[in-house]
Amino acid sequence: MTSITDLSSSVRFTSAMENSHNNLLKQYGEILDTSTELCQSHRQFVKSALDTCLKKCKDDEMLFETIQAFKKDVEQKTVSLKQKQRDISEVVSDIQQKEMQKDEIIQKIEKLKREQAKRKDLIVSQNKANKDRLKNLQKARIVFQDHLGMEIRTILGKTKLVKGEKLQFVFRNINPSNQDSAYIVTIGIKEDGAYQIVSSDPEIECLPALERRLQETNNLPAFLANVRKEFISQARC
Repeated sequence: MTSITDLSSSVRFTSAMENSHNNLLKQYGEILDTSTELCQSHRQFVKSALDTCLKKCKDDEMLFETIQAFKKDVEQKTVSLKQKQRDISEVVSDIQQKEMQKDEIIQKIEKLKREQAKRKDLIVSQNKANKDRLKNLQKARIVFQDHLGMEIRTILGKTKLVKGEKLQFVFRNINPSNQDSAYIVTIGIKEDGAYQIVSSDPEIECLPALERRLQETNNLPAFLANVRKEFISQARC
């Protein structure tokens, strides 16, 4: 073993120590350089991450504002839609009411048409009945006025019961002792077209029965003939 007092050994030991120290310094320097690069890289990474976070925050704020604006717009549109739905409901209700009114008007029109048709038929029937009565009156006039000296007068009733135009049939040549003596029966026509006996002078007891017979048969000449017979029967009593 070499003695430590050996000069060459001391030199070699010192040289080894310096080399070791230099290597350590070199390694430490490399570590410092690496640490510095890592610090710089870390700073850049942190700065980049911070910038990214800030940008993300701004984007999120803009997105939030957009969402809020969209939400507000949706709420406004929802309110508007509800109002439009109410308006539509009112319009639909109004249309339904008008349709109901239209149906009612159509039904009233149809009813009026039916009533008008009935009135028309009634008028036609009454006109026909009046024509038949006119023929009967003409026949009666020929039979009684021309052959039996009967006079026909037109009078206007003044009371509610005999209001309107009436016909008076004046019979003569009834009483043998007084041929000019007048025997009178007054006839009117009801609203339904039926004959109505207003009065007779002198009064005939069976006149209501003769009136019913007249309304059943509508034969005026036969009625006047029966009235004349009753007057003759009374004159001879």
